[in-house]
Amino acid sequence: MNNSMTDNTDTIVALATPNGVGAIAVIRLSGSDAISIANSVFKGKDLSKQTSHTIHFGSITDGDLILDEVLVSLFVGPRSYTRENVVEISCHASGYIVESIIKLFIKKGARSAKPGEFTLRAFLNGQLDLSQAEAVADLIASNSKASQQVALQQLRGGFSTQLQALREQLVNFASLIELELDFAEEDVEFANRDQLKNLIHEITKIVGRLINSFELGNAIKNGVNTVIAGRPNAGKSTLLNALLNEERAIVSHIPGTTRDTIEEVLNIQGINFRLIDTAGIREATDAIEQIGVQRTMEKISQSALLIYVFDAAEITIEELNKDIESLQNPGITMLVVANKADLLNPEQLSALPHTDRAIIISAKEKRHIDELKHKIYSSAVKDQLSGDETLVTNIRHLEALQKTEEALVRVLGGIDGSITSDFLSMDIKQALHYLGEITGVVTTDDLLENIFSKFCIGK
Repeated sequence: MNNSMTDNTDTIVALATPNGVGAIAVIRLSGSDAISIANSVFKGKDLSKQTSHTIHFGSITDGDLILDEVLVSLFVGPRSYTRENVVEISCHASGYIVESIIKLFIKKGARSAKPGEFTLRAFLNGQLDLSQAEAVADLIASNSKASQQVALQQLRGGFSTQLQALREQLVNFASLIELELDFAEEDVEFANRDQLKNLIHEITKIVGRLINSFELGNAIKNGVNTVIAGRPNAGKSTLLNALLNEERAIVSHIPGTTRDTIEEVLNIQGINFRLIDTAGIREATDAIEQIGVQRTMEKISQSALLIYVFDAAEITIEELNKDIESLQNPGITMLVVANKADLLNPEQLSALPHTDRAIIISAKEKRHIDELKHKIYSSAVKDQLSGDETLVTNIRHLEALQKTEEALVRVLGGIDGSITSDFLSMDIKQALHYLGEITGVVTTDDLLENIFSKFCIGK
């Protein structure tokens, strides 16, 4: 990261609302000179004499030229998002007006903000820790109720509070072990090894739970790749239409109608499932269909959830078992869906699979579609979503937690192996380092550059 990105002394400016046609645009200034720069071009009240968290009507002028009538919102540091003086100009959303006002502020001494620089300043000034800052980006990008709730919980510091408590306990023991090193010649123990061992076990359990939560957290944040697959004419496209409650896919009695994948998003109880309707799995009769089957197998290998659909009126038990065995894949949850139940007699229905992962439906008549949606949802959530638990949604956090776990395992091995205090101290410091990377207690310029460069400009 270059020095200007971490320079916290100048005043930055950017458009905080999206570009495009609209009624209002908001231009944000942050820095020690934000109020004085805004005041120098504002015709209205003297902004330097107004209190924080007030709004003032007036005009932005460039000499004698009035650029626009605006509302100016004042946030006097440290009572602002960045803990600096912040001014937000609500102007009309003309591209010309917005560009003219920003150019005027730059002429008066501000500079254009880089992506994420307002949130970076909030982090550098202690308003947010690093995981909370990342939650800001997640909140902006959230596209479902569940992803919004998880991001909001992290923004409010739920994740940070839990990690800080773990870190403080480790710091206490690390301090005692460091003290032992000062008295190495006297061979004394200040840190009770049994208590340390119990603490490491406890922390390892919590870290392990956080690591395991990533599967659900990632599903909530990014959606669940869900492939609908099966033999030709099993009713895959009819099922997609029934789940979406609209005619999205072409339905035909002719086998092999779907030659390419069709992707749609289905939201179930706040979680997005990216449904992918695929070409039927069979020996292809032409080159185009063969490509479709190949793409089907590729999509299956990339999915988290596979909905295998079969024609219950046509397939034999041997064919069914063969399909299920060939499609099962480690790490992929499979739901087995018996379709066309409307064509079966009671004896045929009783012969179908009856398990937690199987369901009998009629996609054409939309029979038992709600039950299938419930199974789709529960296959992703697995009773883990209660609303107040901490979920890991960020791959950077996951990797840091995994490294923390590895360091904690070394600490436990060191205690059991009776290693010297200096080596034990090194492993504890490693665990503290990786925990600190998550919240930003430990940072590097490259890390900050990587995180904040992905933000939108103006945030």
